[in-house]
Amino acid sequence: MEATGQKKGFLGKQFFAVLLFHFFFGICLFTYIRQTREPESAPCSYPPSTLPGSLASPENTSSPEKKAPELTILLWTWPFGQSFPLTKCSTLFGIPDCHMTADRSWYHKADAVVMHHWDVYSGPSRLPREPRPPFQHWIWFNLESPSHSPNLGAMNGIFNMTMTYRKDSDIFSPYGSLELLRQPHNFTIPAKTKLVAWAVSNWNPGSRRVQYYTELKKYIHVDVYGRQHKPLSQEQLLPTLSQYKFYLAFENSLHEDYITEKLWKNALTSGTVPVVCGPPRQNYERFLPPDSFIHIDDFPSALELAQYLEQLDKDPVRYERYFQWRTWLSPSISPGWIFHYCNACQFLHRTKSYQTMRSLSTWFR
Repeated sequence: MEATGQKKGFLGKQFFAVLLFHFFFGICLFTYIRQTREPESAPCSYPPSTLPGSLASPENTSSPEKKAPELTILLWTWPFGQSFPLTKCSTLFGIPDCHMTADRSWYHKADAVVMHHWDVYSGPSRLPREPRPPFQHWIWFNLESPSHSPNLGAMNGIFNMTMTYRKDSDIFSPYGSLELLRQPHNFTIPAKTKLVAWAVSNWNPGSRRVQYYTELKKYIHVDVYGRQHKPLSQEQLLPTLSQYKFYLAFENSLHEDYITEKLWKNALTSGTVPVVCGPPRQNYERFLPPDSFIHIDDFPSALELAQYLEQLDKDPVRYERYFQWRTWLSPSISPGWIFHYCNACQFLHRTKSYQTMRSLSTWFR
C-alpha cells in the first residue's frame, strides 16, 4: 500500500507540473499574438554621421529641433583693410550661422574677436583697450609665413586661440585642400603646348626660389610672368598656365605647412604638374598624394631636375601618372576671406577645447 501511495503522489506532481507548463505557455502565446496584431514600433533612429562640414554629433542630436545658439564674431579689423560682404555661413557653406560684424560696439557681447596680425602687429594701441570678458576668445589670425610676420614678440601672452595655415592651429585654415569625389572621375588633362611656367609677384634676387630659378634656367626654358616679367592678368592666369606641362610653385619662404595658392590655385586648379620649392617633401605629403607633385629636393642639382622634366615631356605615359590621383580627388581653394571667418564660426560651434599659445613667437616660426 505504501508503494501504491508513493506512485499516486508522483503522478499528482507530474500532472501539476504539466498543468503549470501549459498555463505559462498560454500566457506567452497570448502575449505574442497581441504584440503581432499591434502596429509596429517606429524604426530605430541613428544619430547623423559626423562628416566634414557637418556639425552633427552624438552629443547634440538628442533634440534635433533645438537650434544651437547663434554666436557673435567681431572682426576687429578688415584684413589688410579689405572689406567684403559678411554673407551668412549657412548660405555659403551649409554650416550654422554666426552673427558676423565689424562694429566694435559689439565688443562686450562678442563670443570671439578675430584680430588679423598684419593689422595689429605694430603695438598694443591697435588692440582692444578694454579688458577681455572672461567668456570671450581672442583669435590670432594670420596666413602669412613667419618670415613675413613682423613683431611676433609683441603678440605673446595676448591671444587664447589661433587661426592659421598651420595644421596644429586651433582653427586650421589652409589655402587649399583636396576633396574626395563621390565616384571616380575621368579627368581630362588640358592641352599642353608649352613646358615650364612661373608667375611671381615679389622678385627678391636673394631668395632661395629666385636663386634656384637662376640656376634652373641655364638648362631648361622657363616662361616667367609677373611685375618684372611678362604681364599676366588674373583673368588670364589659369587659362595661360593650363597650357604648360609644369609650373614652378615656389614659396617665398620655407616654413612648416606653408603651402599657398602658388600650388593650390596656380598649379593644381589650372591642371598642370607642380614643381615645388617649400617645406620638405614629407610636409607636402601631409596634404597631397606623393605622385601629384615634383619636389626640387628630389634632385641633387637643378641640372638633374631639368633633365627629368625633359624626359617626362617626351614620355606621355610617365607624365600622365602625375594626374592619376585626380580620379578620386579634386583640388579646392579657399573662396576669399569670408571662408576663414566661417571656419572660425564652425570651430566655435563644434569645439569646446582649445590650446593657448602663450608665446606666439616661439610656436610660429
